Amino acid sequence: MHAQNSGRPADPLDLLEIDSLLTADERAVRDAVRTFCDRRVEPHIAEWFEQGAVEDIRGLTKELGELGLLGMHLEGYGCAGMSAVDYGLACLELEATDSGLRSLVSVQGSLAMYAIWAFGSEEHKEEWLPRLAAGTAIGCFGLTEPDSGSDPGSMRTAARRDGDDWILDGRKMWITNGSVADVAVVWARTDDGIRGFVVPTDTPGFSAPAIKHKMSLRASVTSELVLDSVRLPGSAVLPEVRGLKGPLSCLNEARYGIAWGAMGAARSSFRAALAYAGDRVQFDRPISGFQLTQAKLTDMAIELAKGTLLAFHLGRAKDDRGLRPEQVSFGKLNNTRSALEICRTARTIMGANGISLEYPVIRHANNLESILTYEGTVEMHTLMIGQALTGQAAFR
Repeated sequence: MHAQNSGRPADPLDLLEIDSLLTADERAVRDAVRTFCDRRVEPHIAEWFEQGAVEDIRGLTKELGELGLLGMHLEGYGCAGMSAVDYGLACLELEATDSGLRSLVSVQGSLAMYAIWAFGSEEHKEEWLPRLAAGTAIGCFGLTEPDSGSDPGSMRTAARRDGDDWILDGRKMWITNGSVADVAVVWARTDDGIRGFVVPTDTPGFSAPAIKHKMSLRASVTSELVLDSVRLPGSAVLPEVRGLKGPLSCLNEARYGIAWGAMGAARSSFRAALAYAGDRVQFDRPISGFQLTQAKLTDMAIELAKGTLLAFHLGRAKDDRGLRPEQVSFGKLNNTRSALEICRTARTIMGANGISLEYPVIRHANNLESILTYEGTVEMHTLMIGQALTGQAAFR
């Protein structure tokens, strides 16, 4: 029989010992990303959020590339070729620092790079993937429009033939990395259905004004993409995909990473609240000794562990056999919703200090308001799961 008490002290951040499920190599990946974030980003992130600007984003992107984090789950062309679990662990650690940092890596690797890797020509791959993997070039992904979000099939951006060339006209909105990108993967209507285009951002007619006055994802570049008669060669089109399958496949790659990343933001907020509750004395005792505070901490710990286990299960399944869209929706919906509630509860434990950028909680909570919505809203992921359960497409 196994001993009922191993004598190991409990880790308040991992009561279930989820860490024991990881291999030594996976823990090494996790620790390398955590060390980088602690050294390079944590000392500055509150200031970047407050200022609404990331200092030397190109230098930071290059360092992320040197660490092998850009397109890390892709094979070849300078990409690291690591597992889905490795990628998920990296997303968790990146978002424990800030959702904007994870968004930079996610949009680069799971949207822009994945689109080129999965659907591009050999010329596209050889031209862009090594530079994007190294972080010497930055990519963005143009799908959402001012009047087209959950229903991308209603997009208005259009591409028409002009001899051997393509002419693109339209607008894209809420585009991460847009105004600092060197290349944009843009989805547009054509006479042959929705197609993807590889658009160098120095092409005449292309511009990407930054979106200002955000109260969320402030340590992230968010832009509009403006395409005014952008002329591209015939070779600019992604040859291996037509229709919404292309962009939706890319989004599922990114949504998988979000299921992990949201738990990073939740862990950071839980850790801050737990430490604060132990230090804050009211009525002659730490507030962690009061039943209501312990109930909050317990609920947070349970939801954090459940969400992390869900992300880990999805990662193992993705590596083993791949994921169905509703499984990705399950992870994205549950973990973003749970993470936001954890952050809000952490704020209540910390009282007025919970809204100060001296602590990470309000920053994570504000960021998660965006994460809850982007890459598929709560409503859309709910209906994706509902369709899998009932066979009925309620959103059509």
